Amino acid sequence: MRKSIPLTWRKIPERYRMLGVFCSSCSTPYFPSRLICPKCRRKGKLQPKEFLGEGEVYSFTQIFAAPEGFAEQVPYFLALIKLSEGPILTAQVVDTQELSIGDKVVAVFRVIQKDDPEGLIHYGFKFRISK
Repeated sequence: MRKSIPLTWRKIPERYRMLGVFCSSCSTPYFPSRLICPKCRRKGKLQPKEFLGEGEVYSFTQIFAAPEGFAEQVPYFLALIKLSEGPILTAQVVDTQELSIGDKVVAVFRVIQKDDPEGLIHYGFKFRISK
């Protein structure tokens, strides 16, 4: 499903910066953002938080049969990344032929998907092994 250019630009804070929230009641960070803290429920006080984008590989798999739109990237790594601040997220790990659990990684800004030769280009975060 194609999204409009205005909708894409309205989503900039979430797509172009690693923004999440931090619950000041229970001291738990969340990425991506949530409206309600799962631990505190309505008593939680969520505040915006920008994450550093540094972490380590918690678990991973190598994809050989990709879904539509990602076939040109095969094979690639898809990993659970545990950010240094605590949250775990799913992301692609790029620029490597080998990956191990515990590898230190850092977020990089890359093309996620192209609609067509003259359509929207969607950018977002992927990770690479830190040097």
